[in-house]
Amino acid sequence: MKIVNVVGARPNFMKIGPLMAEFVKHPHIEAILVHTGQHYDEKMSELFFRQLEIPEPDINLEVGSASHTVQTAEIMKRFEPVVLEHKPDVILVVGDVNSTIACGLVAVKSGVKLAHVEAGLRSFDRSMPEEINRVLTDSISDLLFCTEQSGIDNLLHEGIPQEKIFFVGNVMIDTLLKNKGKADDSNILNQLNLDNNDFAVVTLHRPSNVDNVIVFNQILDALEVIQNDMPVIFPVHPRTHRNLYSMSLGNRIDAMTGLRLLDPLGYLDFLKLMSSAKIVLTDSGGIQEETTILGIPCLTLRENTERPVTVTSGSNHVASTETVKIVEAYRKILNEDSLDIDTPPLWDGHAAERIVQVLVNKLLVL
Repeated sequence: MKIVNVVGARPNFMKIGPLMAEFVKHPHIEAILVHTGQHYDEKMSELFFRQLEIPEPDINLEVGSASHTVQTAEIMKRFEPVVLEHKPDVILVVGDVNSTIACGLVAVKSGVKLAHVEAGLRSFDRSMPEEINRVLTDSISDLLFCTEQSGIDNLLHEGIPQEKIFFVGNVMIDTLLKNKGKADDSNILNQLNLDNNDFAVVTLHRPSNVDNVIVFNQILDALEVIQNDMPVIFPVHPRTHRNLYSMSLGNRIDAMTGLRLLDPLGYLDFLKLMSSAKIVLTDSGGIQEETTILGIPCLTLRENTERPVTVTSGSNHVASTETVKIVEAYRKILNEDSLDIDTPPLWDGHAAERIVQVLVNKLLVL
């Protein structure tokens, strides 16, 4: 059984790691890892591979940065020869980045079965590029692996046959639980001179937030309030860093003495930072999930979430991007004595095992 596994951006690495480790346990599976190169710099790519003990990619397409259209097209052009050469039984894609839909399209146009890990998530916001990638990938997949009940419900509503859908849990949580002990040994708090549970962490990368100067300023207005209460640690995504200075926001950032900008962190350091924080503010989907397991309050700086189980579980609050609403949600959380969090079903560290077992059981009858 030959499976070509595709990663392209940092969120993919945490999802593919447990799967690659599980494939090794099955001698009859040949697992080939393809890195499209959508994220390609040291801190956004290679460091994660080392820390998560993911094997070196067998193939790197080295696509690099470009517009959504150009990047998607270039991945397809470079991935097709890989499929023609290796003739896999299944192509497995994860998440919702451009690499996911690009390689998914190549799979089905080449007559190869397609498996999608993290299927069915919906924000119902078609202005998000990730939402388009999710919807299209799910519509062409043969095996759809879901992290939460909402994903199953969405797929059934869209007419996906029940027999293609599998509730397996969350491979992101597999990675978190496996690495939590190592992250606890990180020295990042000492390096930054931080006290446990006495600071906030913020991450921003979505174009709707960091490409729009009005929205970006609204978020900064809220951070200005919060950094007066506690240190705000801000590992800055490369896209966000470019916009901070192209939008002439640098002076404003420099004036916030409680806001500390960092280069992107490795997985273990960031996990330690996040698990020690008083509160996390983010527009990332994966961080909404990780804070749910860590029991850390999360403010999602968006108008919606494709991961509603993080809200119903009690850790995540969709705060929007309006200054007043962010500050209100922040103060409400500070006044709560403790979080009452329910762990989502099957977020137990064994999602990769379930996925691989389905692949083994189903491949011969597809």
